[in-house]
Amino acid sequence: MVDTPWLGDTCSLVDAFRAGERSPIEELDATLAAVERSDLNAFSFVDAERARSAAATADPSLPFGGVPIGVKELTSVAGWPATEASVVFKDDIATHTNTMIERLQAAGAVPFGLTTSSEFGGVNLTFTKLNGATKNPWHGDHTPGGSSGGAAAAVAGGLCTIATGGDGGGSIRIPAAFTGTLGLTNTYGRIPKGPKMVMASLTAVSGCLARSVRDTARYLDVCNGFDRRDPYSLPRVDGWETALGSYLDSLRGKKAVIAPTLGSAVVHSDLADQVTMHAEWLAKEVGLELVDLPVKTPELSFEWALSGMSEIVMELGDRYPECEDDLTLEIGFGLKIAHQVYDIKTRGRIEEQRVTMNETMAAIFDEVDFVFASTNPDVAFGNTGPLPQEVEGAAAGLGNNGALTIPSNIYGNPAISIPIGLSRGLPIGMQVLAPHHREDWLLDLALQAERERPWPLVAPGAPV
Repeated sequence: MVDTPWLGDTCSLVDAFRAGERSPIEELDATLAAVERSDLNAFSFVDAERARSAAATADPSLPFGGVPIGVKELTSVAGWPATEASVVFKDDIATHTNTMIERLQAAGAVPFGLTTSSEFGGVNLTFTKLNGATKNPWHGDHTPGGSSGGAAAAVAGGLCTIATGGDGGGSIRIPAAFTGTLGLTNTYGRIPKGPKMVMASLTAVSGCLARSVRDTARYLDVCNGFDRRDPYSLPRVDGWETALGSYLDSLRGKKAVIAPTLGSAVVHSDLADQVTMHAEWLAKEVGLELVDLPVKTPELSFEWALSGMSEIVMELGDRYPECEDDLTLEIGFGLKIAHQVYDIKTRGRIEEQRVTMNETMAAIFDEVDFVFASTNPDVAFGNTGPLPQEVEGAAAGLGNNGALTIPSNIYGNPAISIPIGLSRGLPIGMQVLAPHHREDWLLDLALQAERERPWPLVAPGAPV
C-alpha cells in the first residue's frame, strides 16, 4: 500500500515496478487519490474504471509499463470528453484516439484523465469558463501557464510523473518554465498529430511535460515516427534514450549566442541575468564557443495571431456567433476581430511575415548551433489573469511571451526549456534553440545541466 504518487521521474517509477517495489495498480490508486484531494484543478476529467482495468494488466517490461499519464484536454481519446476546454463543446465525446496516445498505450502507459488547458489552446493562461482556474503548485495564486497548464501543474504538483502536451506558440515551454519542469518543443512533424490532423498555421507540435531528461527521451522513443494520417510527420528515429550523453563530446567547439530577449521581448532583469549566467556556465561545461551575434527576431503583428483562428472557426461551424457569450474573453475577441478584418490582403501579409521569420531564423543558424534565451519574460502571473499587458518596447501584436517562443513554432526548429532556479520564489526557465532535427543536441545540453545543477522534481510540499 502506498500513500502518495511516485515523486521521482517516470523512468525510476518503471524501475520500481520491475523491482516489485510497488505495482501499477497501487500507483494508479495513489494517483487518483492525490488528484481527488488536490486543489490545483489540474484535471477536467478522470476515468478511474478504464484506468484501473489498464493498470491491472500493465506490463512493466514495456517502456512506460504501468505509468499513469495525464492527457492534455485538447487531445482525443475515444469515449472521453472532447470539449476543447470550451463550454460550447461541453457535452461532446471523442470518437477516435490520437496516434500519440495509441503509441503510449502500446508502450504500457495508463491514461487516466484529461489535464486542463486554455480554451482551444489559445492563450498562455489555463483559466476557462468550463473549468475555472488551474493553479501553479509553487504558489496557488499564480498560473501554471498555458495552454498545457494542467499538464505542467500535474507533473510539478506530484500528481503524476508525466503528461502529454502540445506547443503551437510556447504551450509546452511556457508552462514548463512557470512550474520548474522540463519542456521540449520538437522539430515540426517529429510526433504525428493524426487522425483528423488539422494543418491550420503549421506551428503546433506534440510532446510532453516531464521531470527529467531521460523521461523526455523515452517519450520521443515511443511517440515519434511517420503516420499516414499526418502527411507532415517525419520518419521514425530510434535510440533517443540510449544515446543520451553520447553527443556531449561532439558538441565541444560548436557555436552559441546568448540572447535572453531574442532582440524583441522585454525580459525582467533578474531573468535576463540568470539566463546569461546559466548559459555562460553551461557553454563552458560543454565546451561551446560563445560568439557575439546580433539576434533580433521579427516582430509579429496581430495579423499573424489571426491565422490561428481558422481552426477555431472550422470547429465552431454554424454555432458562431450565437455561442459568443460562452467563449472566453480572449477567444471571443479574437474571433470577432478576425471576422471583421481577415481578407486576402491579410493573408498575404501573414505569409510575408512567415517568410521573414524563416529567413531570419535560418540566418541565425547559419552562424551558430545554439541560441540561449529566456523562456518567459517574467515569472508566472495570476491564475485568473489578466494576461500581462504590453511592456514598452515589447514586440507588437502578439504579446511579450510570443516574442520568445513563437519564432521556433513558425520556423519549426526544436527548442527546450530547462529549469534554472527561482526568481522571487517562482520557477524560471532557460530556453535553448537548436537547428531542425537536433533534439539530440538539446537533450544532451539539458542532461549536462541536470547532472551538475539538478532541479526539484516536484514543487515544495507536493503532492498537495
